[in-house]
Amino acid sequence: MNKPLNNCSTKTTCPYCGVGCGVEVSAKAVLSEVQVTAKGDASHPANFGKLCVKGSNLLQTLTPQGRLTQPFIQGKPVEWNEAIHTIAGKIKDVIAKHGPDAFAFYLSGQLLTEDYYVANKLAKGFIGTANVDTNSRLCMASAVVGYKRAFGSDTVPCNYEDLEQCDLLIMVGSNAAWTHPVLYQRIVAAKKNNPAMKVVVIDPRKTASCDVADLHLAISPGSDAALFNYLLNETDQNNALNIGYVKSNTEGFDQALEQAKPWTEQATASFCGVSEQELQCLSQWWCSTPKTVTLFSQGINQSATGVDKSNAIINCHLATGRIGQVGMGPFSITGQPNAMGGREVGGLANQLAAHMDFTTLGAIDRVKRYWQAPKMATQNGLKAVDLFKAIEAGDVKIVWIMATNPVVSLPDSAQVRRALKKCDLVIVSECYDKTDTTELADVLLPATGWSEKNGTVTNSERRISRQHSFEAPKGEAKHDWQAICDVAIAMGYSSEFSYQGVHEIFAEHAGLSAFENNGTRDFDIGHFSQISEKTYNEMKPVQWPVPIGKPEGTERMFENGQFFTHSGRANFVPINPQKPAEKLSNEFPLTLNTGRIRDQWHTMTRTGRTSKLMGHIEQPFIDISPQDAAHLSIVQLQIVEVVSQLGSVKLRANIRSTQKKGQVFAPIHWTDQFANNAVISNLINATVDPLSGQPESKFAQVVIRPVEKLLYGYCISQKKLNFDDAAYWCHVTLEQGAHTEFALQEASATSTELFEKAKSLLSAKNVDIEAGEWLVYSNPIENVARFSFVKDDVLIAAFYFAQHPMLPSTHWLREMVTSQSKIEQHQRLGLLAGKPSNGVDHGRIVCSCFNVGENQINDALEQGVKNLADLTRSLKCGSNCGSCLPELSDIIDSKTIEHA
Repeated sequence: MNKPLNNCSTKTTCPYCGVGCGVEVSAKAVLSEVQVTAKGDASHPANFGKLCVKGSNLLQTLTPQGRLTQPFIQGKPVEWNEAIHTIAGKIKDVIAKHGPDAFAFYLSGQLLTEDYYVANKLAKGFIGTANVDTNSRLCMASAVVGYKRAFGSDTVPCNYEDLEQCDLLIMVGSNAAWTHPVLYQRIVAAKKNNPAMKVVVIDPRKTASCDVADLHLAISPGSDAALFNYLLNETDQNNALNIGYVKSNTEGFDQALEQAKPWTEQATASFCGVSEQELQCLSQWWCSTPKTVTLFSQGINQSATGVDKSNAIINCHLATGRIGQVGMGPFSITGQPNAMGGREVGGLANQLAAHMDFTTLGAIDRVKRYWQAPKMATQNGLKAVDLFKAIEAGDVKIVWIMATNPVVSLPDSAQVRRALKKCDLVIVSECYDKTDTTELADVLLPATGWSEKNGTVTNSERRISRQHSFEAPKGEAKHDWQAICDVAIAMGYSSEFSYQGVHEIFAEHAGLSAFENNGTRDFDIGHFSQISEKTYNEMKPVQWPVPIGKPEGTERMFENGQFFTHSGRANFVPINPQKPAEKLSNEFPLTLNTGRIRDQWHTMTRTGRTSKLMGHIEQPFIDISPQDAAHLSIVQLQIVEVVSQLGSVKLRANIRSTQKKGQVFAPIHWTDQFANNAVISNLINATVDPLSGQPESKFAQVVIRPVEKLLYGYCISQKKLNFDDAAYWCHVTLEQGAHTEFALQEASATSTELFEKAKSLLSAKNVDIEAGEWLVYSNPIENVARFSFVKDDVLIAAFYFAQHPMLPSTHWLREMVTSQSKIEQHQRLGLLAGKPSNGVDHGRIVCSCFNVGENQINDALEQGVKNLADLTRSLKCGSNCGSCLPELSDIIDSKTIEHA
């Protein structure tokens, strides 16, 4: 990490999920060193000083290794001036020959609002194309359209306090315990303070979030809309409607109710795969609890009918008047730190700017006049999936990708690869030199990272916060807004893009939000339209709208019952629930659900760089029920091939008793940088919601086949070795050295042959295998072999081979390689025995904050620790971010059952 810019404290924001936590980074001079620490910002209203394990380990990701620090063209380093003029010249040439729609931006919810703003301005106002889409299309697009259909605007009505002040919280399609941990812990604390509060989790899987649930509805995948149609019908049948609110503040109720009436208890139970008793419980709580919040996320949005699901939820809240008041409302929570900021500036292909659309009356002319734009786009551009299809078809000749990894995150990744290989010019702005997408770039531009960026982000509750830099840019890295503006200037738009600082961009953005608004549009931050650099730097977190005259912002929307539709009334939308388009078949009999794990984020470009975040779950896996595993002759941790109509991946089988028969689950994070065949989007069809364009990324029909006759093993060494010829490999990040798990096709290899393989792997990395000594152990009866290479009493590499997938723990070996200290005689014996000689092995990490392993927890339970509170006091696990608390509870429960 570079030396911080100043020896003081800097308040910034976390770059991960949409909670938008404040972070305080402190630099303190101690002798000749500068010690840097990061902690939660106690004054920030999103987190009040709490951070999850990912946020707590932000500083550990700021290593110089792998940083992209200068521009490259066709793999050759160049000066920025050459890169900028090459890009500008190519764009001008392509526009002249093929028109403005031959160019496209593909952006990211990790960009700052100011980056987003200038990209949107350049494309839609000066190049003349609306081909500006973003990975937020994969995250929030369906919720956006749902809100706009109901409210006339993309307005999240709630705030985080509503989650604490409600009496009934319905969490649907959200495993917030792992994906939004700080917010989840606020919910846990609220329930503890209000024991009468009820929490319902609606999710096909039993997730960590079920730990707080009073009721878990394990519905059939994709059946959510029927459940909310049922609630709407029940609201009517049980006289729980707010008739006055419906008559005064809404339209279309009769049609929506008529569509919901067939969804009786019996019909809904059959469609959703839950019991009638569970539905009765849900109905009773819903109809008798005015203060209700429905929190929804990717399980709703990432669907071919995600918009309808959003509106089915909103219909229920409108029918009961549960909106615009404390502890009430439909609340979509975003997955990225600035997905909402991107929506504010028009960072989607079907938006114009400042929450105006191309279809908004007078909007095109209004934005054109404000920008003084010479070539305004006049119609929607290409949404993400269609954009990459157009690239493959040759209609889009240049794509500029910023801060995202579409080769991994978009569905049908093979198609995305084909598109980028065929594209005339692929420009990628990135912090890191090696991602699955940078490998296909023609021009690579070094971008500033989290610690170096300066601007604003907006979290899930509409709260705008300042992100402050505390490090100088690495090498020649530039802010994304600077790179865009440099290209714009090189194209001839000097006066319109010559910003003197990022505060000027924000002020212009704020001015556009207020321009000819007068309360007709929800997004208005006109208070900041004349902001100075000093005031911008001192800006406190605030929830929009922040119009002129209301600097304190707006906590909650629609308190007055007025909406942004033409009539001023909210719209009910009749919903016809549908299950996913892809159907079960004999060929593909299992339903795949996808999602996230606790300590990783997106495609691991940042989180995969720290060993602490790799300790909890180290390898890509697929959860499968015991029944399905037995039927398929699959054993725990065996390598299996997962196949869909599109492609296949190889993962570790994780047999879970809580996984429903016929359903499987796999996380989305692993890329070709970490494993040889684990990109889950290889399996996902590019089916999209016809209204939002959001892909059905959480659903596929698959078949699973065990991969037979493999030799399993791992290697922990000071250098990363090449296992490209393995049937399966996965790199696990260490602080020092390298750790690779593998499965070889040489199942019948002898110990001698394996020893030769180990030596050749080291020799290929220029290790002098004659300059040290080998510790060799083999057991042909158990089909186990261990080889360790020691030089000058330092462990250089340790290999383990076995013909079964249940390999022993590696944590004690990692410590030996990472420390690079001289090993003692008892440690040599441990290397031969394959286990630590002193018996100390923490095991798989459960609490990443305090590095507490499963073996430590089990030992504490064996020694008399009885409950979670005692365990936390004993080992500190679970006492920081709380992300591991559900897993700790599961371990305690399992031990209690064992001893019963």
